[in-house]
Amino acid sequence: MERHELMRLLAGDGAASKAALAALTAGADYDVWEAGARPSDSHAGTFAIRHRCMQRKGAETLGWERAVELLRERAEPIRIGQVKASDGSWIYTFFITEDGGDLIACAGVRRPDGAPPE
Repeated sequence: MERHELMRLLAGDGAASKAALAALTAGADYDVWEAGARPSDSHAGTFAIRHRCMQRKGAETLGWERAVELLRERAEPIRIGQVKASDGSWIYTFFITEDGGDLIACAGVRRPDGAPPE
């Protein structure tokens, strides 16, 4: 996926997508995984667990509750990607339709001192 295409998808109203868009505009790296799309509702449980783990560790998050809700509402195949802020402070996970035409949800987690997440 080209950077300008992802920027178009992230140009929505959500705080996490706006933050991810700002990171991309500032030159952040990004990746969209091409390997096998799976139904979004099957991802919801996994990302709900990840969110609870982040909360227990005291990580600052943005948009995770809403992202999990949106994933649970759909059953269509999706693709996942990430935007990594240039300074390593935030990682944004985004969920897009299988064809890459629409953003389903976006969520972010602040990485303490740029440390890799566990």
